[in-house]
Amino acid sequence: MDVFGLIGNPVGHSVSPPMHEAAYERLGVDARYVTFEPSEDALERAIEGADALGIDGLNVTIPFKERAANAVVPDPLADRIGAVNTIDFDGEPTGYNTDAAGLVRAFEHRDVSLSGSAVVVGAGGAGRAAAFALAEEGVSVHVANRTVERAESLAGELPGATAGGLPELGERLAGADLLVNATSVGMDADETPVPKAALHPDLAVLDAVYTPPETRLLREARSVGATAIEGVWMLLFQGVEAFEIWTGRAAPVDAMRDALEAAL
Repeated sequence: MDVFGLIGNPVGHSVSPPMHEAAYERLGVDARYVTFEPSEDALERAIEGADALGIDGLNVTIPFKERAANAVVPDPLADRIGAVNTIDFDGEPTGYNTDAAGLVRAFEHRDVSLSGSAVVVGAGGAGRAAAFALAEEGVSVHVANRTVERAESLAGELPGATAGGLPELGERLAGADLLVNATSVGMDADETPVPKAALHPDLAVLDAVYTPPETRLLREARSVGATAIEGVWMLLFQGVEAFEIWTGRAAPVDAMRDALEAAL
């Protein structure tokens, strides 16, 4: 039996176990997906132990994504992002950032062309993954953040990227093709980091927040005729990407989606 899992602290809220186990059941894979919650100072020892015990793969979540990039060999994209959320133990432990792939696949699932220009709101971990993923696709990226210095720091790592504060969103979004909310705004209250007046019908809007399923940002995006993409699709496709890295098989996306929706 293969063993995969999630390492983080805390992990009790995670919906990854039912999503992955639904995939194993659908394809008849003899595997289990379990959670591990080491103390915050034990990440490196936990990864070494997982490797020694023959665990096949791990997802990595808060607060370990950045440190995991230094505990394994990251692939080139994960290395540039500076964060790992998937580890494959087939050979030398290798780290990937499937958050980036999840974002790309979420846009592609809605037939959104990854071209032109994008505004990424937020310069934290999710913002970094989004900005690097879009830049890899050849999209021109503008990073907007409450703390402008953090936005400028991230933009400085991307070819041709620009940065600014939140008050400039209206101006920046006027000619943009894509918008990603990579902050937690909208998760705990009916709020949005983007004024409705800045939205327009030619925009594709992805909100990385997945609870609630429809945030205020997405609701307002739909009201002006923009394409609205729920964060659950990014969550789903980062898991799909991890499954495919670990098993080398095409993931049963529908089964994983159904399990994810049931868990949420």
